[in-house]
Amino acid sequence: MALPLPSGLVPTEVAFLCEMEIITIVPRQRLESIPMLSGKTPALRPPRRADLPLWLALLLKKQRRANIVPPPWLLTASLQELVNLETNVNPEGFSEPPPPPMRSDGRGVARPYAATTSRTGDEDGDTKELTLSSPFLPSCTQDAPSGYLPFHWLEIAETLLAHAADDIPNAPEVRALLRDLQEVRAAKLRASTRHLEGGGGVLKLRGVGAMELAESRGFVLSVVDGVRKLGASIEAGRREEELERREGRGGDESDDDMEL
Repeated sequence: MALPLPSGLVPTEVAFLCEMEIITIVPRQRLESIPMLSGKTPALRPPRRADLPLWLALLLKKQRRANIVPPPWLLTASLQELVNLETNVNPEGFSEPPPPPMRSDGRGVARPYAATTSRTGDEDGDTKELTLSSPFLPSCTQDAPSGYLPFHWLEIAETLLAHAADDIPNAPEVRALLRDLQEVRAAKLRASTRHLEGGGGVLKLRGVGAMELAESRGFVLSVVDGVRKLGASIEAGRREEELERREGRGGDESDDDMEL
């Protein structure tokens, strides 16, 4: 008999999926383009930088054929800003996710990367935005904005520190800042479950990363289940009290009839 699978993705599955994220490397050897299911990789010509999937960048790093360029949000100054933001500026919520990239049209107007214009009868047209997520957003390349944490920030940071620590400036300080940031965000995620009391609260998860969700899913689900059971017991007690009250009223009316 097969055991029931846990709901959602487990941390190991999240760590595997984050390897599709695009990251920037500096090749040390020439390498021709490689055809893959997702398309051809760019041809590598040292010292020109190139964007590759994380799994391929780690393979080239292991073979000493490339160096990995850490994303701007993984640098010390950006992490210090994020720790201050999460601790002092916004102690209740989480930092905003990175904004979508912009591109300009032929008239020099900047639009979101996935914005499309559809005409529905009016002259100006109606602009609709398609929301993209990883690995379709370049949130871990050298062009990624600093001060924003991408969806796979935790697992990518741990992977780069484990396999490419020599490419990250001040790696020990980065490890300490990441530990502080992870502890602060984990505490806020646990504390946010108090909004579920009474069964009418909503858990705000904007800005929470994939690994944080995978690690906290069991705790949050247990809290939700406990709140549901507590609400059911309160409702059952209320119904029993109402039933006893009705029976008591019926008994009083029967006594009055007997006296008459």
